[in-house]
Amino acid sequence: MAHTLDLSAKPSSSPVNITGLTREGLVEALIASGSVEPRKAKMRMQQVWRWIHHYGVTDFDLMTDIAKDQRALFKDHFTLARPEIVERQISRDGTRKYLIRMAPGIEVESVYIPDVGRAGALCVSSQVGCTLNCSFCHTGTQKLVRNLTAAEIVAQVQVARDDLGEWPSPKEDRRLSNIVFMGMGEPLYNLDNVADAIAIISDHEGIALSRRRITVSTSGVVPELPALGERTAAMLAISLHATNDDLRDVLVPLNKKYPIEQLMAGIRAYPGLSNARRVTFEYVMLKGVNDSPAEARELIRLLKGIPAKINLIPFNPWPGTDYQCSDWKTIEAFAAILNKAGYASPIRTPRGRDILAACGQLKSESEKKRASVVRREAKAAAEVAAETASEQDTGEAEDHLPYAHLAAGMIG
Repeated sequence: MAHTLDLSAKPSSSPVNITGLTREGLVEALIASGSVEPRKAKMRMQQVWRWIHHYGVTDFDLMTDIAKDQRALFKDHFTLARPEIVERQISRDGTRKYLIRMAPGIEVESVYIPDVGRAGALCVSSQVGCTLNCSFCHTGTQKLVRNLTAAEIVAQVQVARDDLGEWPSPKEDRRLSNIVFMGMGEPLYNLDNVADAIAIISDHEGIALSRRRITVSTSGVVPELPALGERTAAMLAISLHATNDDLRDVLVPLNKKYPIEQLMAGIRAYPGLSNARRVTFEYVMLKGVNDSPAEARELIRLLKGIPAKINLIPFNPWPGTDYQCSDWKTIEAFAAILNKAGYASPIRTPRGRDILAACGQLKSESEKKRASVVRREAKAAAEVAAETASEQDTGEAEDHLPYAHLAAGMIG
């Protein structure tokens, strides 16, 4: 039984945006439109595909190896338009946050963080808002509006590459080397569109990012884990944050439906799991809540036998939260216990806090909040963050997580 929520965008009579179609879907669209003869559809698809996903064009007239009359037919039926960039913010540390309007009242945030992974990671959203209501997460306070389409997910990558000047797709020296589905929403409640987006992003004749550099983070929709592995071959990350059901029920309410024992069983059966394809467990450090030495030891017991790394995430404050970040010495002591047991457990240096772009801080406010209000909230969060940062010396741990659980909504 599939668990993907039916929250699709409503059908439109407008030209079809073909940037979110898989190769098979693009062939079908070309034939259905009547703009291409069936016998030529595959050849035309290959031409159009390369122009869209390798060169990043947004104008059919730039497809110079296609005849003018054919391009005119394409323009009658299709569009390559990017969504509107409502706001683009750059943090003091180089993090870039984009507020993207996909349609009237439909806005999402995505975040690019440099110097993460091989070169830089982009955190993409899979839904507008979220249903999971994780108590420490700002995104969880925004009501779910709908799923994003594959085109809208791919568009976030295109927008970032436009901004970074990364067209055509480089073979070397990429600035955007990793994709993480760790933004707004629960990806496994939109698996069909997420899987199609990953197929497009990883295609070797297009954006060409290896599936091993694409990570999908879930709060634990256990029944969909096998399908995620089989359909996407993506790296798996688990938004864990607690070692017992009583606490996780509070922090991650989805745990009431799929408790820790079921979650661990699903992870152990994840397709392709190995030492070369370890699971990343995300663990946000909450002062006096989940940061004791006893909980570190219980985490070791819980993960026994699972090829894993543990990403310790200092809690990123947001306006209205009741949680506080663990003291830095407490986080280091927690990490030391995990390291001694043989687990890589980097402490993630917070990034983009001054623009509300750090873990758990994303919230698009599709209800058209004024930019001035957004800036005031960012300033308030930055002031709280500064208090937390004052406890950390300048030698705090480098962010070694290959997929940067950056500015995400902690999957919820």
